[in-house]
Amino acid sequence: MWSKWWSSFILIYLVFLALLGLPILTCEFAIGRGSRRSVASAFDQLEHPGTNWHRMKWFGIIGNTVLMMFYTMVAGWMFCYAYRMATGQLTGMSQEAIGDVFTRMLASPGEMVWWTLVTIVVAMCICSLGLKNGVERITKVMMSLLIVIMIILAINSLTLSDSSKGVAFYLVPDFRKLVENGIGNVVFAAMSHAFFTLSVGMGSMEIFGSYLESKRKLTGEALSVVILDTFVALTAGLIIIPACYIEPNAGPPLLFITLPNVFNHMEGGRVWGTLFFVFMTFAALSTVVAVFENIVSMTMEMTDWGRKKTVMIDLVVITVLSMPAIFGYNILSFIEPMGSGSTIMDLEDFIVSYNILPLGSLIMVLFCVKKNGWGFESFIKEADTGKGISYPQVLRGYMQYGLPTIIVVVYLKGYYDMFAPLGVGSLVFWMIVALLFLGFIFSLALPQGHKKK
Repeated sequence: MWSKWWSSFILIYLVFLALLGLPILTCEFAIGRGSRRSVASAFDQLEHPGTNWHRMKWFGIIGNTVLMMFYTMVAGWMFCYAYRMATGQLTGMSQEAIGDVFTRMLASPGEMVWWTLVTIVVAMCICSLGLKNGVERITKVMMSLLIVIMIILAINSLTLSDSSKGVAFYLVPDFRKLVENGIGNVVFAAMSHAFFTLSVGMGSMEIFGSYLESKRKLTGEALSVVILDTFVALTAGLIIIPACYIEPNAGPPLLFITLPNVFNHMEGGRVWGTLFFVFMTFAALSTVVAVFENIVSMTMEMTDWGRKKTVMIDLVVITVLSMPAIFGYNILSFIEPMGSGSTIMDLEDFIVSYNILPLGSLIMVLFCVKKNGWGFESFIKEADTGKGISYPQVLRGYMQYGLPTIIVVVYLKGYYDMFAPLGVGSLVFWMIVALLFLGFIFSLALPQGHKKK
């Protein structure tokens, strides 16, 4: 059920997007452009001799791989529903019947494998064409179409009856509800979402930093990404919430059950539903292409293979690795790694969202500010090369102490929320695991003897 403090959450989220997302993204861009490498070898290029930052590349390698082990499946759901809406397979169905369609899809390994394979093949074909002719050109077309479709859908959503109530619910802050639900809970939720929304920390943005020319300063480039990400997120809310305000829900039930039912009761619903799932498909596919490009680049750097060979091998590897998440909803549904009712996908999501992203972001920030890492002066020199907005050097203290502290709080609170319901024993064990990970990373930031390059 959507919380009644949603609009207050958005306001606080935007604040933390600037405080967290922007500086971490700038760090990733700087490391990428400074090394002209993916996360697989960027630290090797920039670290001082005798230090061990290069060992941290495995956070990025594992993170990108595990993300694709389940996100390709989710993107396949989008392809499937775009096809179903376009062909009228959901037209006239009741909400219960639509729910049965989604349940049957999850229970069918053949159907799930097919749509996941469609996603992987399409994305890898784009990557096989190269950066300029494939990833860059096709992604620009997809993003342009995505924005046009979003605007059309948002305008349509705002013309629906009672849409004003949904818009007010979405955008008008109710600080009284904020207090009732606990200011601390809302602030932490907004902080966590701002931290995760850009998927920083595993090098998926760093690879695009390595492709950036030195004509423009990186703060402006990072700001452009944050603004675009915020625009897409807020516009998506304007599409969904006014339409579903009378039937609030969240997660897969919202996208694959509630929304198709809403479209069935809307004039021209089949057209609007098709446009919506095409929009969702483009959004998901753009993420898959971006991460695949990172995986391809990492593989090429670690093996010296050509792009075509790398794409073919990675296609097979990712296809095989995607099977556990798919079968976790049917053949392997008896495996509940995160407790009763959980799936293999939940475990994979935990690895990425609760571990790789925060820990990887902490590594990026520490590497950019610590003297035994790349160092703040080197970071600023790279970030401020070119024309545009300079990085505020007054934030040096914040990046050295404040930002790492916030990341650690988000990381530990995530573990606490995940394992506290499982009992004291499980909570203590997993909190010790979390502290060991943090101890390992902070040990890299301790002064070490080294020779400067």
